[in-house]
Amino acid sequence: MIEQSLWVLDTNTLVSRLLVPDGGAAQAVDHALERGILLLSEETSGELVEVLDRPKFNPYLTAEDQRRFLALLGGVARVVPITRRSQACRDPKDDKFLDVALCGQARAIITGDQDLLALDPFHDIRIVRTATFLTWP
Repeated sequence: MIEQSLWVLDTNTLVSRLLVPDGGAAQAVDHALERGILLLSEETSGELVEVLDRPKFNPYLTAEDQRRFLALLGGVARVVPITRRSQACRDPKDDKFLDVALCGQARAIITGDQDLLALDPFHDIRIVRTATFLTWP
């Protein structure tokens, strides 16, 4: 059996996947799914639900779009139990993505967040932009 790579995608990347189905974030999500498994935690999935529920997205997403996306994501992602916490990011709200990557033994975090990108690499976990990730084999 071939070992699959494990990936963490931040909330903005996942939201962009839903909002712009032909964009770079969508390509990165699809690239990750073709090459492995997406990792989430209860905290990161909760943040995604909270962000998608913001009124600013109402003109672009119906409640059904959100529900369908979350159901599809739940079917392809693995929820990682967080057994240790990091305090490494200059924006403490982003530490939860480091936690998922560490506890889930991810190969990389895919993000556009400067606070996370500044940490690349983090404990042998790459932190890369979607465009960079798309060039990986």
